[in-house]
Parts: sequence; structure tokens; C-alpha cells
Amino acid sequence: MAAIPPVCDFGWKAPDFTLSGVDGKTWSLADVAGAKGTLIMFICNHCPYVKAVKDRIIRDARDLEKLGIGVAAISANDAEAYPADSFEKMKEEGYPFPYLYDESQDVARAYGAACTPDFFGFNAAGGLQYRGRLDASRSETGPPDLRRDLFEAMKTVAETGKGPEEQIPSMGCSIKWKERG
Repeated sequence: MAAIPPVCDFGWKAPDFTLSGVDGKTWSLADVAGAKGTLIMFICNHCPYVKAVKDRIIRDARDLEKLGIGVAAISANDAEAYPADSFEKMKEEGYPFPYLYDESQDVARAYGAACTPDFFGFNAAGGLQYRGRLDASRSETGPPDLRRDLFEAMKTVAETGKGPEEQIPSMGCSIKWKERG
């Protein structure tokens, strides 16, 4: 079922985290932060919305890193219920940025992550400036000439410290929460 996150809460501070990456390292927010801002995205392996834009996520992450934006992705899905999202399977994805596992789901809850993909773009001071979509793609890849909403927004954040006032929310599969007992 598709989920849509809430609109951007400008200035909201990114919660810190300490998570294991598929590269064997332990990462914190400070480790992934860039000089001009930070993009934290919640993704997973099995979601058709993420699969549809995986190449664009990689393209935009590489382009944003050149602008001084640090990039990391976090998977928080219940891997027992969704084995395709296990830590071992995450290692097979080959992302060129830290891909982190939130097994406890505490980080996803702290961020208020709603779906995959869910993008959180912060300025250099750590204030949220973008909580919108990558582009107009949905569960199928859109045409190649779609406006790069995430890239353009984060480019502006890198240049000015502020995100666009008008943002279109991301849409994707809901986070697969574990049952709390």
C-alpha cells in the first residue's frame, strides 16, 4: 500500500544515530554529514517505488556529493517479514554511499519515516529543508526528462541553506514495522 509522508517541518533537527553499514563500518550522522548539507533517505530493497528510481537515486547522490552534500540511505524494514530487506541482501545492492541497517527501527521512528523512499534533506546547520520526492516517478520509472526535484532542492540548500517553500511529498511503500510486543 502506498504511503505519503508529511510536508517539510523546516528547521527540524536531524536525530543522531549509530548504525551498521553494508561496508562493515559503523556510521553516525556526523560521519555522513556534508559541508553544505546532508541527505538521509529511507529506502529498502524490495519496494517497487525504490526499484523504479534506484539509478536516479545513485545519479542524484553522486551529483549532490560533488556539491558538498553528504548522503546516506537507511533500511528499517522488518527483515523477518520481508527477507529481501535483510542486512545480507542489502549488501548486494551496490550503492556508492553508506547503506545502513536500522534493525531496531528506532532511527526510522525518530525521523518519522513513513515510506520508501522517504527523503530528508538538511542544511549545513542540521535543519530540515527538504522532505519531498525524488521526481515524478511512482512505482514505475518516469520519463528521463522529469524534473529532478530532490537534486534541484538540495542544490539550492547547498547554495543558500534553504529549501524550496513548495515541495511535493514522496510516495512509496509504507515502512514495514515490526510488531511491538
